[in-house]
Amino acid sequence: MAQEYDLVILGGGTGGYVAAIRASQLGLKTAIVEKGKLGGTCLHKGCIPSKALLRSAEVFATTKRGEDFGVITSDVSLDFGKVQARKNKIIDQLHKGVQHLMKQGKIDVYEGIGRILGPSIFSPMPGTISVEMNNGTENEMLIPKNVIVATGSRPRTLPGLDIDGEFVMSSDEALQLKELPKSILIIGGGVIGIEWASMLSDFGVDVTVLEFADRIIPTEDKEISKEMQRVMKKRGINLVTSTKVLPETIVKDQEVSISAEVKGVLKQFKAEKLLVSVGRQANLEGIGLENTDIQAENGFIVTNEFFQTKESHIYAIGDVIGGLQLAHVASHEGIIAVEHIAGEKPSPMNYNLVSRCIYSNPEVSSVGITEEQAKEKGHKLKIGKFSFRAIGKALVFGESDGFVKIVADSETDDILGVHMIGPHVTDMITEAGLAMVLDATPWEIAHTIHPHPTLTEAIGEAALAVDGKAIHS
Repeated sequence: MAQEYDLVILGGGTGGYVAAIRASQLGLKTAIVEKGKLGGTCLHKGCIPSKALLRSAEVFATTKRGEDFGVITSDVSLDFGKVQARKNKIIDQLHKGVQHLMKQGKIDVYEGIGRILGPSIFSPMPGTISVEMNNGTENEMLIPKNVIVATGSRPRTLPGLDIDGEFVMSSDEALQLKELPKSILIIGGGVIGIEWASMLSDFGVDVTVLEFADRIIPTEDKEISKEMQRVMKKRGINLVTSTKVLPETIVKDQEVSISAEVKGVLKQFKAEKLLVSVGRQANLEGIGLENTDIQAENGFIVTNEFFQTKESHIYAIGDVIGGLQLAHVASHEGIIAVEHIAGEKPSPMNYNLVSRCIYSNPEVSSVGITEEQAKEKGHKLKIGKFSFRAIGKALVFGESDGFVKIVADSETDDILGVHMIGPHVTDMITEAGLAMVLDATPWEIAHTIHPHPTLTEAIGEAALAVDGKAIHS
């Protein structure tokens, strides 16, 4: 028997389940169709497991230099099985939490593959969902008034470079490693590649990163990239930029080797494992888009500012629409889509106000535009920059690399972007994000009293430095 709903969401990842909770709050009868586990990539194959491993790597690396803190440690060793067990325990706990939220919100969850059907006896418009249940029972038919496509993404690979899970891995396979390799090649020096490089280096793995662009984390401010490159090289990580990997040259025999053109010169690289980290592609296949008028461009679904597709009752959010493929972005897109469905008249999302984070060692966080982007847009700039080396809490912490940088318009005093690299900056960026939401000026940040000693003093000092008034520089 077909089940009727106000809203059916394809995909129970961060965007999908948050959208479902908001829909429940607004009184919409809601269902989620999820082929895997609630929580999606972020909980099971992305944000949470990778950060759990990064934390273990950080503790291991800090313990090895315990003498710097007056703590004498000897024979420090790593039990990677326990590292993985801790990661899995965190995932399980959070997964149970999401399941509880679904029950609390009276949200029906269908475990299976959902496909959008075209016009049928159930509905004159495309949007009826056929669910192929994981347990092999008869397909379920769901008749929703509205649909949200939130099917997420998967790791992209390079043509000719197949993932085999043994020698060549994506982040999905790397998260399931039973033991650490002695060496690894990482293709891609973007956010995910740099997080893995940092983590594996802290675990004691010999790491080489091959990046196509002329600098690592190329979407960040150039000064941030330069500082990250300096610190990572100091830690012994081999960073090779302006590199074109040649997939056809790969050889797997006890170890993996591959050739690449490095600034026009052919070089060969070898390691026990190879991790491909070249971005993510949307999961659009097999969900019935061909039965609709929904448009896709460059592999992503096209929507308007409220995330409606060309089929006005079918919305799409998260990684399937491209842009900033971040969990917190998907969540907010889902909330806006649901509120639009419910007639709440939400404001469109301002992506310039989205904070971005890299959980490497050191961490990176940013909001707004870079200095380079600001110049391209024709802004006249004034810039404040302050090093963590002059911050007492950073010295106490034993992590003083990095800085805070504020980019402002010299004519309007508007903050255009804030960029940080250093200890725990992913926990600090929200202050800058709030400042931009409230159209605060550097003067207003500077006159917010930052407690001493804290790492956030660097933000206040950088704000003072915008007008040449930093106290401790």
